[in-house]
Amino acid sequence: MSEVSRSGSVPRHSGTVRLVHWAVAVSGLALLFSGMGQLPMFRRYNIVELPGMGWSDNFEIHLVIHYIAAVVFGAAILFHLVYHFRRREFAALPRRGDGVESWRIIVAMIRGRPEPPSGKFLAEQRLAYGVIGATSLVLIATGLVKSFKNLGPIILDPWFLTWVTLIHTAAAMVFMGLVVAHLAAFLIRANRPLLPSMFTGRVSRAYAEHRHPLWRWDGSGDEVRATDAERAKQEAA
Repeated sequence: MSEVSRSGSVPRHSGTVRLVHWAVAVSGLALLFSGMGQLPMFRRYNIVELPGMGWSDNFEIHLVIHYIAAVVFGAAILFHLVYHFRRREFAALPRRGDGVESWRIIVAMIRGRPEPPSGKFLAEQRLAYGVIGATSLVLIATGLVKSFKNLGPIILDPWFLTWVTLIHTAAAMVFMGLVVAHLAAFLIRANRPLLPSMFTGRVSRAYAEHRHPLWRWDGSGDEVRATDAERAKQEAA
């Protein structure tokens, strides 16, 4: 039985993609946790009083966790960029008109009408990918600058370091908000079939045909573009 028809599902994410996704997710959460621990916040808000959390106000422990998580986070993102560039896989990148199309999808869901035809990724997923990716790169760049000051006899201008620290902290807050938004997206019923795919790598064939009609999941290509006539037909339905 083919990969497409097995169990009425189709492959969406390879094992490599899922591994990189979870490496970024787990290390990203570890970075947020250890970053807040260095502020410090956990004693101020009595986190240290929770069972097993007495260590959570130790700056050195959080610094080690932060550096280890940063290595995993940076390596996973670098691998992700090189891997997909070499394979010429750019379906997740934002495109012109994604903002308008995202609005149309939202309006369609609210009104209970058919959504505009989509490829492997919805317009809002491409926008989210772009924002999360840009924020991650800012975190990596500013984090490297902050690390250089701690790891060697490098003297940087205090004002420059202040701005780098402010940008790093602001990017971390944005990243946290994006993580919450990413998880909250699965509260929407239409998005829930995608959640198991990050564990199994597959989505149901019915879901793929219904919500991603421009995605050629049968192996003939990544996706096709909708013609103006096809979009008009979908929007008028």
